[in-house]
Amino acid sequence: MGVIRRDDRLGGEVAKPQGGFSGDADQRTVHSQTEPRPVRVSFVRFQPGTITHWHSHGGGQVLHVVDGQGRTQSWGGEVELLGPGDTVSAAPGEKHWHGAVKGSEMTHLAVTIGEVNWQEPVDQG
Repeated sequence: MGVIRRDDRLGGEVAKPQGGFSGDADQRTVHSQTEPRPVRVSFVRFQPGTITHWHSHGGGQVLHVVDGQGRTQSWGGEVELLGPGDTVSAAPGEKHWHGAVKGSEMTHLAVTIGEVNWQEPVDQG
């Protein structure tokens, strides 16, 4: 068992996410498994204005904002603003995006089930 202290959640092995982001972000995976189903738990810190592309997850995704101000949107829905303590639940296959507002970093804990299906960048028009 491992314990990650609040001030160390983005310490240790931090990586840049591979693809699927418009802007700069850092990710620290704290749990990963492939059997019986792929599950990944990561802290992700988005720089101001950075967001993901549209995407979905085979088994869904849960996001819990721990710092900063963020935003998210489900395909066909309205943009929702997020702050510390807010939790987002995306159903399996639900097309969505998430990230930081333009004036703030945002860090969330992401619980991702199944494979990610990256799609087109978000039109921020």
